[in-house]
Amino acid sequence: MSRRELREQIFKLLFRVEFNSAEDMAEQEQLFFEDEDAAKGGDAGYISDKYHKIQQKLPEIDEQLNTRTEGWNTDRMSKVDLTILRLAVYELLYDDAIPTGVAINEAVELAKKFGQDASPGFVNGILAKFA
Repeated sequence: MSRRELREQIFKLLFRVEFNSAEDMAEQEQLFFEDEDAAKGGDAGYISDKYHKIQQKLPEIDEQLNTRTEGWNTDRMSKVDLTILRLAVYELLYDDAIPTGVAINEAVELAKKFGQDASPGFVNGILAKFA
């Protein structure tokens, strides 16, 4: 699976955080890997590992988002945009293996694919404050 495809799978799994309690996420993760192609080809370990690293940092990531956005906070953002931003902010702040430009570009691509018409510009504008 390509890096872009892996990132998309992580996004899909991370998106479930918005609709399930922390206690239910272990079961959700199991269901995710049963339903998605992510479990094929040995990529499930990478996806799960990165998802857990992001999940552990969610309070810090949300705090960073809330302090750097004017007129917006994580409670007002669409769930798709918020999930994309969480993934990208994790990559920008905590994953040294991913260059800043790549993290931002990939987030914008996810926003184009899964978000609304204004999502790519919104995501790009917020991530520019982290670059």
